[in-house]
Amino acid sequence: FSSHFSFPLTLGSVVGRTPAPRAGAAVCPFSSPLQHSGQLPSPAGYPQKLAEVLSSQYGLNVFVAGLLLMFAWAVHATGISRGDLLSYLITLMLIQLLWMLWYVSRSYTQRRLIQEKDTYAGARWLKGSITLFAAITIVLGCFKIGHFVGFAECLSATEGVFPVAHSIHTLSQVYFLWGHAKDIIQSFKTLGRFGLIHSVFTNLLLWANGVLNESKHQLNEHKERLMTLGFGNITIALDDHTPECNCTSTALCSTISQGIYYLYPFNIEYHILASTMFYVLWKNIGRKVESHQHPKIQFKFHGVMMGTVVGLTVLATTITIVVVYLIQIGRSKTKSESALIMFYVYASASLMVMVIAGIVGVWIYRTEETSLDESKNPARKLDSDLLIGTASGSWLISWGSILAIICAEEHPMYTWYNLPYSILVILEKYIQNLFIIESIHRKPEKYNEDIRTLRVMAICNRNSTPLTPSCQKNCGMAGDAASNSRELSYMLNGSICLREDYMTDSREQSQEYNPVINCSPSSLPANTKRKILRNIAAFLFLCNISLWIPPAFGCRPEYDNGLEEIVFGFEPWIIVVNLAMPFSIFYRMHSAASLFEVYCKT
Repeated sequence: FSSHFSFPLTLGSVVGRTPAPRAGAAVCPFSSPLQHSGQLPSPAGYPQKLAEVLSSQYGLNVFVAGLLLMFAWAVHATGISRGDLLSYLITLMLIQLLWMLWYVSRSYTQRRLIQEKDTYAGARWLKGSITLFAAITIVLGCFKIGHFVGFAECLSATEGVFPVAHSIHTLSQVYFLWGHAKDIIQSFKTLGRFGLIHSVFTNLLLWANGVLNESKHQLNEHKERLMTLGFGNITIALDDHTPECNCTSTALCSTISQGIYYLYPFNIEYHILASTMFYVLWKNIGRKVESHQHPKIQFKFHGVMMGTVVGLTVLATTITIVVVYLIQIGRSKTKSESALIMFYVYASASLMVMVIAGIVGVWIYRTEETSLDESKNPARKLDSDLLIGTASGSWLISWGSILAIICAEEHPMYTWYNLPYSILVILEKYIQNLFIIESIHRKPEKYNEDIRTLRVMAICNRNSTPLTPSCQKNCGMAGDAASNSRELSYMLNGSICLREDYMTDSREQSQEYNPVINCSPSSLPANTKRKILRNIAAFLFLCNISLWIPPAFGCRPEYDNGLEEIVFGFEPWIIVVNLAMPFSIFYRMHSAASLFEVYCKT
């Protein structure tokens, strides 16, 4: 009994109270039920779990304190100035800079400490995107320095120090992520957890600061536009934080002020991307990676002409629509209504095509035999969670618009175009999330031509009875497939002949008879499926970039139609939009990044 059911450790040896039994000693198999049921983890897991919990609570407290400072400044709280908020952000950036300097210097002096890499994290296209957004963020910092110089008489010194510190922080952070985004930290894990979680929430606070500044600017423009639609009774005074003194060069300061708000969308995307990359690093601390490596993603522009042409058409049309919308909205009531109708009709048509493309893509994936990759991976799980989490922002706004249309007593004509648009926004994100998640969880094809050849030969030679000439010909092609991949592709993608023996009695089975052959062609060849999926991914990629442009650059009908403000009230609806819109904007950029990965993997 003991030779078959002995265990190397008892409950006492796990907790360190009694030594482990000697080799060959009899041990009761039920001596440690808690250990083997998973209810009592080993002591080695306690420090790691404790550090994870402590670091996450530290980060949340840093984030909440920063949010309260932002809220206090936004509502003009007594004793809280813009300088206090910027001082807090500068302090957080300096702490992160010190930690990154320590980590980089240690990684160069002790390179052996970091041996494992997460091949899923820190893709080159992701690093390229964050580098582009970082470059524009540095340009934004230069504009802020110019704004400080123009209003130096009445601005605090922190207004000038912040853009300089932010630019240094941006350069250092991009350098850090390029070199260490794939690291799996196995030493100094507690310090690593606190440093990484500090970096995550520092970037989230900088993101929230950019969202707050842009939202206040958009809100002031929104209040002015409502006057042209006849909603002057619901407007309130402008919430302005402009400096109290005059600029030394009025024209220059006006240009800089306008340019700053056009650059904020890129700054916002930069910080949210950086925070996600640091979060993956934080989740990877102490992780044991699987032995298999993720295949390198290669970008190939081949066979996607249809999807690219249609997507570029949507992108060019979107830019035109946004320009016309921004010109017409707020000029007069007639022009504002025509601009809203134009936007709703165009956006509804684009979303309808995207829904159809997503349904086709999901259907193709469901008809494939490729198994799902169920291995644990923080980067892939974060992608899926962000897709669903950030989509809730658009769903909240869309359901609010649908409810407002149903409950409103009066309905201007342009509001009825908002109903199909809101429904399609909900449906399109639902279908697109299914398509992306279905794709990123697919295992890459690992079967080579020889293995496929054996599978086809096994089908043809399953029975020893003579086969038809067509199957014999196909099996001969399969045998030579190692030297002729084109013929093998034809075999795999074409018809496969299967023999069906009808049941007869024992006397008939002993006699010779001609087998009945049933050829069942596959619905679509594998190459055709791959082409369709690549075209769908390219099309949806360009469409998501197109739909990112309107809200990022001021084309927001949720602000401008005025119907929701009447039903819900001005301030409640503005709070909903200001909270949900940043997530909606980020969803489009994150979806575009995920679809680019889908395109490269397909």
